[in-house]
Amino acid sequence: MNNSIQQFASVGVKNISNVFSLYTEDMTKLAEMVYGVTNEVTKLGCNIIAEEWESYDELLRKRKDLRKGWQIVRRDETSLLTSLGEVIYHKTLFKNTETMEYCYLLDQLMGIEHHARITEDAEARILQEASESSYRKGGASASIKGDSISKEAVMNKLHRLKFPAINTDEKKDVKVIYIDADEDHVSLQYLEHKGDIRKPRINTVMPRIIYVYEGVDTDEEGRPKLINTKYFGGVYDGQNAINELWKEVLDYLDKAYDMEKIERVYINGDGATWIRSGEKLIPKAKFSLDKYHMHKYIIAATSHLEDSADDARSEIYRAIHKKKKWMAERTFDKIISITDKDTKRKAVEQAKAYILGNWSGIMTSMKSNDVNVRCSAEGHVSHVYADRMSSRPLGWCKVGADKMSRLRIYRQNQGNMLELVRYQTKELKQAAGAEEVIYSAQEMIRMENANKRRLGAMADVPVYSIPYTQIKKIAALKNHIWGL
Repeated sequence: MNNSIQQFASVGVKNISNVFSLYTEDMTKLAEMVYGVTNEVTKLGCNIIAEEWESYDELLRKRKDLRKGWQIVRRDETSLLTSLGEVIYHKTLFKNTETMEYCYLLDQLMGIEHHARITEDAEARILQEASESSYRKGGASASIKGDSISKEAVMNKLHRLKFPAINTDEKKDVKVIYIDADEDHVSLQYLEHKGDIRKPRINTVMPRIIYVYEGVDTDEEGRPKLINTKYFGGVYDGQNAINELWKEVLDYLDKAYDMEKIERVYINGDGATWIRSGEKLIPKAKFSLDKYHMHKYIIAATSHLEDSADDARSEIYRAIHKKKKWMAERTFDKIISITDKDTKRKAVEQAKAYILGNWSGIMTSMKSNDVNVRCSAEGHVSHVYADRMSSRPLGWCKVGADKMSRLRIYRQNQGNMLELVRYQTKELKQAAGAEEVIYSAQEMIRMENANKRRLGAMADVPVYSIPYTQIKKIAALKNHIWGL
């Protein structure tokens, strides 16, 4: 670090002074001033990071007790792309005298794979931007200095993502839980590989979305706001996959709430089979039909009646409020009897089948007398999925659509992108017996202080003093490298 700071003091400070000198000549050049300072500061940061990494590598080279059984082979120049910029540094290749294995011990210490070319912080920036805009912009956002990776590399990273289950600290006691569910329709460019879509009927995929909340409140501006919302979703095709999705929801409910205290779970949606299947899998659940779709079908069944349309709608709504299914059925039959055009008659028949087929869901909403039994799934689909996946003419593959929908869900749950990146890699296995190593940084400091008390005035002689940062480095190396 000291070398980098000294270099900055002699060169970097002079460069920054030149930047400010140019700014003094023309104070409208604000951007040029910021760019100039940013360039020098990020250069300093990258140099400091490189020097820090190399200091660990140098300790490994010099101290054989930190790398028992490992011989030096050669020293190589390499680079890692960080969120600050590209860091160019040197690391040493070692060979194990017993197993004949070759390894960059610095990589082991840093927890990176040999072929890795990008750090976790840069990858987190990429995923954050890719989840909001595009693969290309995600790759271009790898570092604040402007270093980038290709959009193909971003896509490959997305396709390999795995997502953690939602964790919760403690169980809550609530009486009612609300669940809304819907799906988006995303255009497919291909299924597994380009050119494998032959028929138009399979050129779309439907990412599902389910969100759980405890009720509806209002924000400072008077707009409705869901309470303690958690989202679930992705591409789940087939009943087995749908059951797995609902199982994820149930697992969260078990972890987040005392299920015995819950009196009712309302599942709100448009009546799709996959949504209604949740009623069988979630205890104490009742399906409630989304009023938006109920109104949509009623309007579709009556819009062609012109002057008598309002009367027909009122009659259907009267049957619903009176909870008389036979009355609604009779009204639909009357409309069908006076409808001449086949296309209009078909629309009325579809509306009849929809309303009568979801009658129990309509009645659940009517009987509940709960103002929170309503559904905002259309808006959530637009905000969570469509803004990134279907509102513009985009083409996805099935894996990409699934992973992006899950990434958007993760983002909506306020997930931390850096934690997601770290979730992808398993923790380094601690070396056998390393738990018995006594050289923790704190213990080494205590030993050093005891040594100073024993030596008295001689403790100030540099040969007996180990800097605190050096102590921590040695302890880290001992704990991570011994036994590899």
